[in-house]
Amino acid sequence: MAGVINSYAKSGEVKSAAPLNATTTSTGDWTLKDSPSTTIQAIVVGTGTVTATIVIDCSNDGIYACTTPLASIGLNGTTSSSDGFTTNAPWKYFRYRVTAISGTGATVNVNYGV
Repeated sequence: MAGVINSYAKSGEVKSAAPLNATTTSTGDWTLKDSPSTTIQAIVVGTGTVTATIVIDCSNDGIYACTTPLASIGLNGTTSSSDGFTTNAPWKYFRYRVTAISGTGATVNVNYGV
């Protein structure tokens, strides 16, 4: 059996973007985006009704954010809510900004997969 090639697809690694566990409106540090193909997921968790708005900024230098954000994620749920998106944009860095958050003990976390 000559020339047999084995190949497989493997899911990427999941990482957390900084800051973790944001409880107030805040801006995270720039995170190096390891791959153009990236999934970004925002999660809000708390007690009762929880809401949050998260803006994802992009940059090629990790200093200045583009005026147009990569995305905006609105979350609304009872005790938790999660949403996300896939991007193939080759921006080198991204950060997230929690622009609104409400709910008892509400905490926002952002994860990304490469």
